[in-house]
Amino acid sequence: MKRPVIKKITQYTFAAGVFAVTTFGVLPSTGHKTTNAIAINKSAVSNKAMLYDTLALDSMGLSRTAFNYAIQGMEKLEAEGKLANTDLITIVDFSLPSSKKRLFVIDLKNGKVLFNTLVSHGRNSGTDIATAFSNSPESFKSSLGFYVTGETYRGEHGYSLRLQGQEHGINDNAMSRGIVMHSAAYVNEKLAALQGYIGRSLGCPAIPEKVHRAIIEMIKDGSCLFLYSPDKYYMAHSRILESLPVDTTIA
Repeated sequence: MKRPVIKKITQYTFAAGVFAVTTFGVLPSTGHKTTNAIAINKSAVSNKAMLYDTLALDSMGLSRTAFNYAIQGMEKLEAEGKLANTDLITIVDFSLPSSKKRLFVIDLKNGKVLFNTLVSHGRNSGTDIATAFSNSPESFKSSLGFYVTGETYRGEHGYSLRLQGQEHGINDNAMSRGIVMHSAAYVNEKLAALQGYIGRSLGCPAIPEKVHRAIIEMIKDGSCLFLYSPDKYYMAHSRILESLPVDTTIA
């Protein structure tokens, strides 16, 4: 079976003037949300929404809510010194079916979408759409939330990327579960067209063979990865989302 060609998307560029007024800082948490702090963060969300609109991410299917959560959560990880690379962010939007290109690698520094491609979810998370998630070993489900990308290695699935879950009780078992980013032949558009969904993993975000090396090389060693779903349990229990200073659904 001929594998589909996944194209890099680099045609969108972000005006330097916008970046000149955009800040990606996070206010230190004091336990109290002052009026001034809220105003500042609303402004930050507004500036990031400009990036969302400039890159036409809505037309590519990425949820604005997923994007806003991802950016502010990344800022929190950056403020805590957990990220070595803050120029990039990778977002997986599990509110989309697996037949859609729901993985986005975004260059925040230069304002470009570097990759937009298919990505799998765990076989026990659902068929076409992921609706069930777990942090438990042998659950064969995906784990939502924020990760920091780690080192690469060669394993059972070839060139792979270790993922360090940052959310206690939600994805912090990722390393012990062997949840990594790797390639898979079952992640392809022809299979999606044939049966309505791509193949599923044992919980790993598997990506197409054609682009896996380029993506892994791009995001390895300390960048932010966010796996999103409007899952009620995750929304209620994520300490990262809970600590955000404003409602990130602001457009």
